[in-house]
Amino acid sequence: MILNDMIAQLQTVAPEDFAEEWDNVGLLVGDRKQDVTKVFIALDADEAAIAQAKAVGAQLLLTHHPLIFSPLKKVNCDHFISARVVELLRSQMSYYAMHTNFDAAKMGELAAKRMGLTVEAPLADLFERDGKTYGIGVVGNLAEPETLGGLCAVVKDAFQLDTVKLFRAEVDRISRVAICPGSGKSTIRDAIAAGAQVLITGDIDHHSGIDAVAQGLSIIDAGHYGIEHIFIEYMEQYLKEHLEGVEIFAQRRRDPFIVL
Repeated sequence: MILNDMIAQLQTVAPEDFAEEWDNVGLLVGDRKQDVTKVFIALDADEAAIAQAKAVGAQLLLTHHPLIFSPLKKVNCDHFISARVVELLRSQMSYYAMHTNFDAAKMGELAAKRMGLTVEAPLADLFERDGKTYGIGVVGNLAEPETLGGLCAVVKDAFQLDTVKLFRAEVDRISRVAICPGSGKSTIRDAIAAGAQVLITGDIDHHSGIDAVAQGLSIIDAGHYGIEHIFIEYMEQYLKEHLEGVEIFAQRRRDPFIVL
């Protein structure tokens, strides 16, 4: 399958113009005319993902997080980012990223579905396309009220986590929940404005957490990778269903750190 045709299919999932202005999505390395018979999916385009993609003979590496954010002034092996670009080119492997465009189009709803959360609306950075409102994260209601401890257990089960970090505000039962997969510190105000009692997200620092609690919002920090790894499973299934004659490979679960 020609890569440009594959990109057209990817854009039906998450159009590139759904991405935030600061983001860098789409075809970051490679040739749109390349013939692709094998795709490897990962969350990050790190050395391990590139090596695994190369090992299975993939002509396309597809990730959630973009390898290139800041402009590269040189493409050589002196810096780890440009060295990865060199390795991709050496391996005749194209590279495509679906980041905040996937967040706006799919990620929040996918996470909410795993939680059994009925989605009411997107949470932040709202925009409209074809009469539908999109945005980062979602807010909605649980089918039945939960305790904070019970909700933490639901989160761990939904995303296959051993631990979560809880910033606890005083509340008996939780019914209204916001979820922002990835790094959600910037959505705390939106969660409060939406009437959420709990925000489920990742990358919450000490001061952001305690300030949220002071405003009556509990936060369950499930980690950045902890929630967003669902991108891999979703895209693996989607591509297997929609790309005829293309082999799809997916990186196994690999948390980027360990808790001792």
